Amino acid sequence: MGSAERIGQFTLDNGLRLVTAPASTGQVAAVNLWYGVGSRHEVPGRTGFAHLFEHLMFQGSGNVAKAEHFDVVERLGGDINASTSTDRTNYFETVPTHSLDLILWLEADRLASLREGMTQEVLDNQRDVVKNERRQRYDNQPYGTALERILGLAYPEGHPYHHPTIGSMADLDAADLDYVKSFHKAHYGPDNCVLTVVSDLDPEDVLARVEEFFGSVPARGELPETPDAALNSPLNGPVRDGVVETVPAPGVFVGFRTPSYGEREFDVLHLASAVLGQGQGSRLYRDLVVDRPIAADDGGGAADILPFRYTDSLLLVNMLAREGVSGDVLEQAVRETVATLAEGVTEEELDRARAILELDHLQSISGPSGLADSLSSCTQLFDDPTLAYTWPSRWSDITAEEVRAAAERLLVDDNMLVVRFDPETA
Repeated sequence: MGSAERIGQFTLDNGLRLVTAPASTGQVAAVNLWYGVGSRHEVPGRTGFAHLFEHLMFQGSGNVAKAEHFDVVERLGGDINASTSTDRTNYFETVPTHSLDLILWLEADRLASLREGMTQEVLDNQRDVVKNERRQRYDNQPYGTALERILGLAYPEGHPYHHPTIGSMADLDAADLDYVKSFHKAHYGPDNCVLTVVSDLDPEDVLARVEEFFGSVPARGELPETPDAALNSPLNGPVRDGVVETVPAPGVFVGFRTPSYGEREFDVLHLASAVLGQGQGSRLYRDLVVDRPIAADDGGGAADILPFRYTDSLLLVNMLAREGVSGDVLEQAVRETVATLAEGVTEEELDRARAILELDHLQSISGPSGLADSLSSCTQLFDDPTLAYTWPSRWSDITAEEVRAAAERLLVDDNMLVVRFDPETA
């Protein structure tokens, strides 16, 4: 039986979707929950709430004390974490199989009773934690505001993808307890959750356990309205944002809108990004790190694609200048190299790009935790967990001509944003 056939899929009466799959290693269970709430569900003036919740979910619920969830998993020798993006918030643990019931109970408890454990003190404390995270990762980090600036250029004011998941300091300051509770009530229901369990247990056994702990949690009463993510106008590029601050070297970020995650042309441009800037055989690495050398050696990680499911995705290129090279020279060179894709790519480049993306994918699902995350993702975003195993086949029949044509259509000035960081002159 192939891997994809060994996936179990169940839906509880309250709408919770359960996915099970066999683990490649015995004795451990990976539990992964994807809630269909991310920063795209936030409204202007209320940004940062999806990510604030990722923190609040660990601060106690009806039956669990503050930070106890973390302590329990760490005492078991397990791994635990969470993350927030535009399209979802996820929570995940890997623990010994004999502790699976405990983890399911913990997750069900905070889904059902988080609002009971929520206090003003907890909110104030976690708001400060998030503001500190914002300072460390965005405001006080060289190039730290790049993503915020990129999103600000790529999507118009008021668009649900215009702001980063961290949110704004002002919005976080304005967070009040009632609104926070209402956000949990609106988005945290079993009917907005995919729960994946990767283990060596029988799927029916896992289902019985999940029914026991999650079955009585009621579905949400009314569903919140999702902000409209349609893009009604082209980028009309190049659009620019520049900042002069204390950075070690000029930094160039170039971005292009691409079709949304899941469309064939997204896959075509994903390959294009690998041809451009993934690995030491990529064009940007060969041209700007090895041949000319004007860009700092990044090991071959200059280009990637941000996969957005509900709006245009973004192909991003980022390079830092080598000592003595100006931002203008580097930017010009990056843009020239990107433009060469429209003249054609070789079969050899395409094979190398496919191999890089495929290896990345296979590595990402090689352990129980990564596999569980991919299964949750494919279920939440595409309603098809088997894609976790079959995704690389999407690249196999894409032709060099398709990559060239997509580059000619989309990797152009009209569809380009540029964010530049330049050092303060001494």
